[in-house]
Amino acid sequence: MGQIARTLTLHDSAIEDDFVDRALKVAFATTDQKHVDQHFGTCEFLAIYLVTRDEVHFHQTIGFEKALMDGTEDKLDIRIKALEDCAAVYCRAVGASAITQLKKIRVQPMKVADGTPIKAQLALLQDELKGDPAFWILRALDAVNEARTDPARFDDMETEGWSE
Repeated sequence: MGQIARTLTLHDSAIEDDFVDRALKVAFATTDQKHVDQHFGTCEFLAIYLVTRDEVHFHQTIGFEKALMDGTEDKLDIRIKALEDCAAVYCRAVGASAITQLKKIRVQPMKVADGTPIKAQLALLQDELKGDPAFWILRALDAVNEARTDPARFDDMETEGWSE
């Protein structure tokens, strides 16, 4: 089974405290952190961004061990687990089995042209957030808002050993 080879998470003190809580997390299958150029099942990296109508911030890059396009599905598990709190993943291709598994965890797979610039795709997403968002975006925004207002979230934090 594949493993995460490395993770880089940016902690930007310029970001408002609640920005992460109100932003959509979206991921991009990439080799160079600039373009969507990978098949989801064998992607080398997932670049994750936080997006609202008015702001976009890089959040995290997750690197994976090299995976072959050999038809086996064991390489999907680690990639899908890495996306559990994301709203969507943009890639140049995605298989039927991966689509099914992504939908189960409420991650929208988005197929875009090979070489699509990530910045351009983020701008399109922001335009959609300002206008008439697709159903998957509305569903993801509902989940974000629900998580922020759910009174049980503090119980969950306490159970996990959360402290100030």
